[in-house]
Amino acid sequence: MHRARAKSKWNLMLWIGVTVSCVFIFCEYVVYFPVILRCSWPEIAEKRDPLRVLFLSDPHLLGAIRGHWFDKLRREWQMERSFQTALFLLRPEMIFILGDVFDEGKWSSPKDWGDDVKRFKQIFNHSSDTELVVLIGNHDIGFHHEMTSYKLERFEKVFNVTSAKILTKRGINFLLVNSVALHGDHCPICQGVEEKLYSLAQQLNCSTQSDVMKHLCRDIQSYPSTAPIILQHYPLYRTSDAQCTGKDAAPLNERYQHFQERYDVLSQDASKKLLRWFQPRLILSGHTHSSCEVFHENRFPEISVPSFSWRNRNNPSFILGTFSPSDFALSKCFLPEESSIIAVYCTAVVVIVLITLGHLRLFQGALHAANSILDKEKSL
Repeated sequence: MHRARAKSKWNLMLWIGVTVSCVFIFCEYVVYFPVILRCSWPEIAEKRDPLRVLFLSDPHLLGAIRGHWFDKLRREWQMERSFQTALFLLRPEMIFILGDVFDEGKWSSPKDWGDDVKRFKQIFNHSSDTELVVLIGNHDIGFHHEMTSYKLERFEKVFNVTSAKILTKRGINFLLVNSVALHGDHCPICQGVEEKLYSLAQQLNCSTQSDVMKHLCRDIQSYPSTAPIILQHYPLYRTSDAQCTGKDAAPLNERYQHFQERYDVLSQDASKKLLRWFQPRLILSGHTHSSCEVFHENRFPEISVPSFSWRNRNNPSFILGTFSPSDFALSKCFLPEESSIIAVYCTAVVVIVLITLGHLRLFQGALHAANSILDKEKSL
């Protein structure tokens, strides 16, 4: 009887161990594959050598001040598995992170900054044939009143980016903008960024001029003659998210709250300047942590890219873009929902507890029956 009891207990422990291992492996590794496999690159009419680009935003890697170790472990593991699985399955040629890479970049000491950068490079590790471009967000260098040359320069040095830059790939112009510096108050950093943007606008305008007019642009750098795609952290000015729809739009209780200029969105003046100077064919931004699609002046589309982290939303996602010099198409790829993963773990715990209790009751019943038989035999 003792041998049977020991064997039964061993079988139960083995079953629990196998079940826990399978649930853990599924939730922490396997689940990302079927979810991201549902995503695909959008098609455009021009099939020849299109550029495939992945856009994500607002990872908010937690820092030393407000970051709890378990919060870091859970959310950063989710982002690492999401990112690495997307790289493996989708093979983008370029990746843009639209700011707020760090949560505490505006406060970080040199040591904490170095630790955060090290974790970033581990999470967003990529091969040399994939180009990763990181933009500046307010949590990386601080809001306008917190922004300093020191914080800006250490970010630019690590990520090899500037506050205003045109990056051209396969005939497609991406305009990278430090939107935190578009405050419009003529601070030294803001003034320099605005002057650089104006210079870039002139260069792009010269690139689209006819041959007759190009003699006026002889000494100006030229770019492919296509309208740029503006990439920045802050969205262009809009009053609220009231017109935003979809399951990853802002919650209804937040959707109608009015945005504050220079804090939630760019100012009206800065937004109008960017649209007037560059006439973009697309704008991609982050910051709000929610999805939104708007048309400025009824002709300039802007997509707000939701946060990539479970810390900011239950259903994070990223954008897939297929581009040519004359066309583009976008699609959204959702990641596993945190609530679904928690539900799987909770269900597994309940099942294990119920089966364990049932097993114990069954064994106790068998033991009781065996003892009854032995008692009868003794009485005879």
